[in-house]
Amino acid sequence: MSQTQLEEACETIINVFHQYSLRDGNSLSEMEMAELMKKELPNFLKEKKNPKAIDEMFNDLDKNKDAVLSFDEFLVLVQRVLFSANEHNS
Repeated sequence: MSQTQLEEACETIINVFHQYSLRDGNSLSEMEMAELMKKELPNFLKEKKNPKAIDEMFNDLDKNKDAVLSFDEFLVLVQRVLFSANEHNS
């Protein structure tokens, strides 16, 4: 059975997270998140127009302050990107 578009999108999000979480495979360091954002979300970063945007986002997303982003914390970033994209398409 083939996957639906939404199932493929979910799988892509999971795969991108793991592609960049090289250190331990289960979380993103700030450096890994910065690389992910620069390569995978360059248009979202342009909207921020703030050179410290990645640092600020990382600190905001890292709810338990363990200096890495879990998959759950990363999903909040994905949610923000989706909300932003939806606003631009409305």
